[in-house]
Amino acid sequence: MRFKPSQSFSVDSLTFFPAVIILLSIVVAILILPEQSQQLFASIQATIVDTASWFYVLVMGVVLTLVVVLAFSRFGEIKLGPDHSTPDYGYVSWFAMLFSAGIGIGLLFFGVAEPVMHYLSPPLGEGGNTEAASQALRLTFFHWGFNVWATYAAVAMVLGYFAYRHNLPLTLRSAFYPLIGDRIFGPWGAAVDVFAIICTTFGIATSLGYGVLQINAGINYLFDVPVSDLVQVILIFVIMALAAVSVVMGLDAGIKRLSEINTVLAVLLLGGVLIVGPTVLLLSGSLQNFGGYLATLIPKTFNLYVYNPTDWLGGWTIFYWGWWISWTPFVGLFVARISRGRTIREFLIGVTIVPTLFIVLWMGIFGGSAIDLIANQGASGLGEAIQSNQAIGLFKFLDYLPGTQVLSMICLVMIVIFFVTSADSGALVLNMLSAHGNDDTPAAQRVFWAMIIAVIAATLLLAGGLGALQTATIASALPFSVALLGAFWGLWRALSVDGVKRDAAAISVHPPSTAESSDWRQRLDNLLTFSSQSSVIQFQRGVVAQALADFARELSRHHVDASIEDCLSEASSIRLVVTHGEEADFVYEVRAHQQPLPDESLMGEPLPSQAKEVWRAEVHLAEGGQDYDIMGWSKEQVLVDILKQYEDHLHFLQQLR
Repeated sequence: MRFKPSQSFSVDSLTFFPAVIILLSIVVAILILPEQSQQLFASIQATIVDTASWFYVLVMGVVLTLVVVLAFSRFGEIKLGPDHSTPDYGYVSWFAMLFSAGIGIGLLFFGVAEPVMHYLSPPLGEGGNTEAASQALRLTFFHWGFNVWATYAAVAMVLGYFAYRHNLPLTLRSAFYPLIGDRIFGPWGAAVDVFAIICTTFGIATSLGYGVLQINAGINYLFDVPVSDLVQVILIFVIMALAAVSVVMGLDAGIKRLSEINTVLAVLLLGGVLIVGPTVLLLSGSLQNFGGYLATLIPKTFNLYVYNPTDWLGGWTIFYWGWWISWTPFVGLFVARISRGRTIREFLIGVTIVPTLFIVLWMGIFGGSAIDLIANQGASGLGEAIQSNQAIGLFKFLDYLPGTQVLSMICLVMIVIFFVTSADSGALVLNMLSAHGNDDTPAAQRVFWAMIIAVIAATLLLAGGLGALQTATIASALPFSVALLGAFWGLWRALSVDGVKRDAAAISVHPPSTAESSDWRQRLDNLLTFSSQSSVIQFQRGVVAQALADFARELSRHHVDASIEDCLSEASSIRLVVTHGEEADFVYEVRAHQQPLPDESLMGEPLPSQAKEVWRAEVHLAEGGQDYDIMGWSKEQVLVDILKQYEDHLHFLQQLR
């Protein structure tokens, strides 16, 4: 259902209006009763910590196991998209956007603060000693490492698989298609997307509100700009104005470019801190503690401190797990948006391992440097400053390094860019959720969501309601984590079907072609002959169309429904669709596909001087392109190929029974 009050908006009304109404209602309630709201949500969060910590831990363990199993299973070769699809972005741009939309800002805020706080106040034992230093870094790696990125990767994989491989909307509702079927297109699906919009909006608004506190603390520390509500509100709207500009520019010109810039700055900053600090100690410590983290990953994942109760678990690990899960609708959807065309194995390894390794290096160098300053160089004031105000921890740390002003300015620029990209990607995701997965909407609609985030963050910052909003967001992770387990089960079922189809194609036996012995010479001639677009389309209109028509008539004689869809004028393709009721339909499509010009040494004749490309008649099935060209085949050869693919399809359906 679409609503178009003007040329400026195009939304899914079942999702857009309820989401906006609920968002405004919650904000108004927090504004009217800020203390009561804070107490209510804090009570809910405390109850969750007391009674459901085990469930959060179980979910994180299940997700990590799922990612490892899928990455190295036979399903790893399946693509997030049709078989012929290729990635939209190169590795550098892809990884850069993963950081910017995921937890890039956390690297700057917690890179120094969290290791120092664990060092001074560990969950068990005395702080400030050698064991506490090692444990501090391992705990930081644990909170920001494989578990976090596996959660993002798992949700993004579910969304990308159903959106790009099964042509469902790129919204959260599609994750539940195996469970509720076509009902995702009705009120149940809309309710899922409304829930995702609320979680995403509040999560980003909370982060933006707290983020400006760090920016304000930073510019106060560097330039004596006062720390005040007015400055913070101005910062919120400046950041969101920049995000709105980036939103209007689009994904490639906005988020992608800013993410690449920040990645370069992050590498330069990391290298600078490594060089001016105790280089050998930092590298050795990072490697040793990473090994310790790996060795204790499983026991630490399931450690609930049952026999050594501590408030530390709820204040740190369970808090983080709830926070990361509540962010998965936002980050998962954005990661899926930029990952079309990658195989499941490549996607899971890339999203889970590469960011974790960079985080280990970052936290190991920044956190290790800060701990070294406190433990070995008498910088006790750094620890005291961080314990009193985490927001200035990074800038206070840079005071102990050469080139403080330059490094601080780089950090400040990075913080702003990270917030702009997070807000930008958040607005993109909210827009897609409210527009049935479509991101090609009018600029005003995307800017609308950026302004909604800014208004909520500024309003609650002034009213002291950010704490209530944060606890509400984290509490929402509990019902969402239950739903996620159902979505993962549905994904496994869908992948199993996909795997059966691939196996059926691999083991089925096909009769040889009855072509004459001279046909091999004709096939060789076709391989070495230049084909233009017009010649391919002529081949489709003639040989292919006749073969499809003959096959469809023969199916009809056996009372099997078949139809031919001629899209040669619009999309240079023609297809046969065979319907099988409740079971999967068979599709055999021939598309005209453009290829780069080959080297003339590979062609049987010189290429025409005016030629700009070579064209192929490629076969596509329901799961995507099959990467072979039938240009120049005879009608009988095309019919044999259709029959071969149809045999594979029937064998696949039999395997499912």
